[in-house]
Amino acid sequence: MKKVWKNVLGVAMIAAVSAGVTVGTNAWLSSKGLTAAETQSPASLPVGSVESAYGFKQQPFRLAAYNMGAAEAVDFTVAAENTVHAVVHIKAVANAQVQGRGRQQYIDPFEYFFGFGNRGQQPQQPQPRVGAGSGVIISTDGYIMTNNHVVDGADELEVTLNDNRKFTAKVIGADPTTDIALIKIEAKDLPTIPFGDSEKLKVGEWVLAIGNPFNLTSTVTAGIVSAKGRGGISRGGGIESFIQTDAAVNPGNSGGALVNTKGELVGINTAIYSETGNFAGYSFAVPVSIAGKVVGDLKQYGTVQRAVLGVTMGDVQYASDEDKDKLKVLEGAYVSGFAERSSAKEVGIEKGDVITEVNGVKIKSGSSLQEQISKYRPGDKVKVTVDRYGTTKTFTVELRNMQGNTEVVKKNGSASEVLGAAFNKLSDKQKQQLGLSYGIEVAGVSSGKIKDIGITKGYIILVVNEHPVSTPDEFEQIVEKLLKGGGDDKVLFIKGLYPNGRTKYYAIDLSE
Repeated sequence: MKKVWKNVLGVAMIAAVSAGVTVGTNAWLSSKGLTAAETQSPASLPVGSVESAYGFKQQPFRLAAYNMGAAEAVDFTVAAENTVHAVVHIKAVANAQVQGRGRQQYIDPFEYFFGFGNRGQQPQQPQPRVGAGSGVIISTDGYIMTNNHVVDGADELEVTLNDNRKFTAKVIGADPTTDIALIKIEAKDLPTIPFGDSEKLKVGEWVLAIGNPFNLTSTVTAGIVSAKGRGGISRGGGIESFIQTDAAVNPGNSGGALVNTKGELVGINTAIYSETGNFAGYSFAVPVSIAGKVVGDLKQYGTVQRAVLGVTMGDVQYASDEDKDKLKVLEGAYVSGFAERSSAKEVGIEKGDVITEVNGVKIKSGSSLQEQISKYRPGDKVKVTVDRYGTTKTFTVELRNMQGNTEVVKKNGSASEVLGAAFNKLSDKQKQQLGLSYGIEVAGVSSGKIKDIGITKGYIILVVNEHPVSTPDEFEQIVEKLLKGGGDDKVLFIKGLYPNGRTKYYAIDLSE
């Protein structure tokens, strides 16, 4: 019995000593302002795995120390100071014009957001329309990049610098397809914003939007890049691969700068998602990788040298039912067809291929493919990587222009470029099927006057301004003669039919 009590007392004494040591240690740590977790380095903390209440395996975990430092604040002051002086206010004035008979008025969504505004409240007597936007000085001698919809239709442009100097500007060139324009003022030693690399932008990265919303000059707002390669915004069918941000952008910001925290230009603010016309959480900018190339072409050639692969494509999720089950990738640009003269088809790219890379740059969607091809000119060669039902293949493709060749397109130099379409001579088989002896086919339609009036691919043009046409050259000569002629009456009256035999007449005003 004595032996049992001796064992019990021994255990009790050991427990008492352990408890005393524990209490004493905690008291000493408390006096030092520390906790037990803080005395352990992250490497010494226990590592394990956890299973959720629903039975799913979770990632390995490590208990975190409590003394982790706060996230470092981002300083926007340097970027703002270095860029705000190179963003200008643009006042666009469109002189009053009497509406032509039968001409319908429409509201351009870009113009509604950023442009002339209030078109629905037209006075009975025509009045000049005044709009406002922003622009970015990109050279010390006065070249300014802005949006096409800021200057489109304007008869007078007035640019106000950040130091309140005012200049009259002229349009050097504009590209509705990307909604980018280049204007110029006569000035020297102007502040500029250096170009950054929009392709290196990451989702979550901080950016600044600089512009003149509501005529409030030199306004800077901040946000993060919330998405890249965003399409389906302008509803105009142009090239779209927007940078999406949550930086506040409002009417008047259009054409202004989107810059990174280094003060480099990464985009041109262009559109917002809104049901009211004012900022509602998302804004969209044309990447400088597209905009920079466009203004370079406009300065050098007067028009954009647009390269094409010669494919019709979309995102992978829109693949045909025939291919959906066979595709092995979830991202890329799905090739659904080819243009009449396709360089991609000629080198071996096939329908059903998914384009995954261009010159080593990953392609996640159709809009990102547009962005990459937009960086090049006709005649440039690019390496295109495709996934063909699980097999990776790489092709070298020489890019072409809309006419299917690699020549430089001159401003107002071809009917195809002016009208935004490509044309083919009718084959003997087509003539026989349609019962025709002449005519040309609309082989492809991009953004432009042809698309605006509703002509689609496959339409057969028979007569233009009372002249029968048998070849694209004949049609082009009629257009060129009309463009070079004097006067304001520059209208194409077109008669033709669709393959189903339905005859349609169209009128295109080339003076607008």
